[in-house]
Amino acid sequence: MNRQEFEAVLLKAAAERGCEVFEIAFDDDDNVFEVTIDKADGAVDLQDCEYVHRAILAAFDRNVEDYSLTVSSRGIDPEEADDLLKTIDE
Repeated sequence: MNRQEFEAVLLKAAAERGCEVFEIAFDDDDNVFEVTIDKADGAVDLQDCEYVHRAILAAFDRNVEDYSLTVSSRGIDPEEADDLLKTIDE
């Protein structure tokens, strides 16, 4: 996956929700991307994380790119964020 394209999609989606990208962790060997977002004027909610996550999924086909993505907010660890997102999809 092209990191510049990934970051462009990520930054745009975060900005659309009034968020900023706090941290991006890449594991290039396994194509694992962990993103942390934050809001200057309040708390990041689950819908913010979901919006950013889905924007990236829409832009990059996981079957072609073969990557793993986690979007979380500061204060919520990636595993907790994954568990919360799973409850939405049910």
